Amino acid sequence: MGLSVNGVDIDDSVIERELPHHQHAANPLKEAVHEVVLRTLLLQEAARLNIEGTDDDERVEALLAREVRVPEANEAACAQFYRNHPQRFTNGEMAEARHILFQVTQSVPLELVRDTAEGILDALRAAPERFDELARQYSNCPSGAVGGNLGQLSRGKCVPEFDKLLFRLGEGQLAERLLETRFGLHIVQVLRKVEGRLLPFEAVRAQIADYLATSAWQRGVHQYLQLLVGRADITGVTLEGADTPLVQ
Repeated sequence: MGLSVNGVDIDDSVIERELPHHQHAANPLKEAVHEVVLRTLLLQEAARLNIEGTDDDERVEALLAREVRVPEANEAACAQFYRNHPQRFTNGEMAEARHILFQVTQSVPLELVRDTAEGILDALRAAPERFDELARQYSNCPSGAVGGNLGQLSRGKCVPEFDKLLFRLGEGQLAERLLETRFGLHIVQVLRKVEGRLLPFEAVRAQIADYLATSAWQRGVHQYLQLLVGRADITGVTLEGADTPLVQ
């Protein structure tokens, strides 16, 4: 496929061997090509710096350990993260909710589904007591048989967008707008909320420090790869690179 990195050609067979590792990606071939190019760059840089190892994986790990330096998460950074994300460290928080799901299918245009859902939402704004009736009539979720009731849900048990809305709504509140997820369009109402207990900072400080260190390491590796790409001569594929260490 005419792929080369700093004058070194990459055979199609290398891409073919990498491809099975990316079958769940949106674009497996693109991901495989990017992985091979980046790994080639790392191994070339390890060779340039005379970094040794028993195999390629060990050489890459030694290179990253030498070149990627990130600060440790100090007490102030951990405390700030704790203050800014209390929901991550709250146990026992739950919401009892119900919804009406309007499933999107290939046979029914999205706009038609949206128009129907908007009409039902308008009807509920005017007469909230009809939720049970309308859920049984219109919902494409099995919960429609019980008026759309989903029972008690703890934080993190639903898809992220549903979870975010669920714990933002107040008790008894009907969402003002339709919620769109991969399952379709939802009308959501929270019936009851159970407040959780915020764990003390001392109990989660080590967990926060590990999370911040891992995040910093991932950003550092990403920035280092951008620098390598920015300095490299790559043909056959375009990757995002940078020519300065001051990348975000």
